[in-house]
Amino acid sequence: MADKVTFDLVTPSKLLATSEVEMVVVPGAEGDFGVLAGHAPIVSSLRPGALEVYENDKPTERYFVSGGLAEMVGDRLTVLAEEAIPVSELQADDMAQRVRDAEEDVNDATDEDVKARAQERLDHLRDIQQVLS
Repeated sequence: MADKVTFDLVTPSKLLATSEVEMVVVPGAEGDFGVLAGHAPIVSSLRPGALEVYENDKPTERYFVSGGLAEMVGDRLTVLAEEAIPVSELQADDMAQRVRDAEEDVNDATDEDVKARAQERLDHLRDIQQVLS
């Protein structure tokens, strides 16, 4: 039996996942990286993207993470995510409509502060949409 990594996914509001897994692929700020048992200690900031959990050489769970921090110490990977959503809970049609609505909000904004906030929301939704495709 292969060695396992103890994986914890934590958001500001809850512990979203905790399990013994084969590997986790993390969307690091400098690029994606895989974490297996025995990985060197590492701390990395996260970029928006897909975090994938593997068992038996196949992804078993995927999460959209919007940012945060990943820390590997010993055989424990802890991901502290600003936001994490199971990809299984996201719907492509719903996300496409949300992106269209956000694009309209950006185009309709007349105040620069309102436009900047609308653009941030649009960028966030596009990050989520990219994980779905």
